[in-house]
Amino acid sequence: MSKYAERVYTDATQIAQLEAWVTQLPSEARVAITLDDGSELQGVVPVQPTVQTFRDAEQREGINGLLRLEDLADPARQHHIWLDQIRKVIPLRSH
Repeated sequence: MSKYAERVYTDATQIAQLEAWVTQLPSEARVAITLDDGSELQGVVPVQPTVQTFRDAEQREGINGLLRLEDLADPARQHHIWLDQIRKVIPLRSH
């Protein structure tokens, strides 16, 4: 995994929000995720994401996390989503 992220966070409130997303994305969860651009993805979380330390382009150190999501319609397709891009997580029922 890269040691760089486009955005990193040091504020406790922002880090708490990233950690809250992690708790809603356990391994093997089927979810619909709304992103900050309004788009929605549906998929399976193969491994629960974690918040980690990254550096931004200006070498500032902070926190973010990366979610890997297997596309529900095409499981061979994977999405990599920064936790700070998430605006909503909706659990989906298994079929």
